[in-house]
Amino acid sequence: MISLTDSQKIGMGLTGFGVFFLFFGMILFFDKALLAIGNILFVAGLSFVIGLERTFRFFFQRHKMKATGFFLGGVFVVLIGWPIIGVVLEVYGFFLLFRGFFPVAVGFIRRVPILGSLLNLPGISGLVDKVGESNTMGATGTTDPLNDHKMGG
Repeated sequence: MISLTDSQKIGMGLTGFGVFFLFFGMILFFDKALLAIGNILFVAGLSFVIGLERTFRFFFQRHKMKATGFFLGGVFVVLIGWPIIGVVLEVYGFFLLFRGFFPVAVGFIRRVPILGSLLNLPGISGLVDKVGESNTMGATGTTDPLNDHKMGG
């Protein structure tokens, strides 16, 4: 069992509520208030879970500046009132930021009994294989997006 500190527990709650508000905001035809609340809660929750220093190191690495720009730019665009454009920018930035984590997630999901057999269906397996490819590993040669800051120079 993983032991979490109180601030990490708070962060998990904030992140969960953030994802809920983002999903609910998209379901309700890109409601800008719900999307804005979801964005703020998600980023705050991430900061609580992994800590402020690691959050800044993760987002502001030199090789992730484009992805961070799209993600945080999308958050800003949602906050100023253009939710559809902002969400598109956020999603693109999210995929650029966390693309090193996707092979790990796909490998884990393939070992889950029911989900693994769903991912092996003919139409889905090609798409999952494409997402699960790791041709963009981090600077350390790992696919851990939180430890890519350990660059040699």
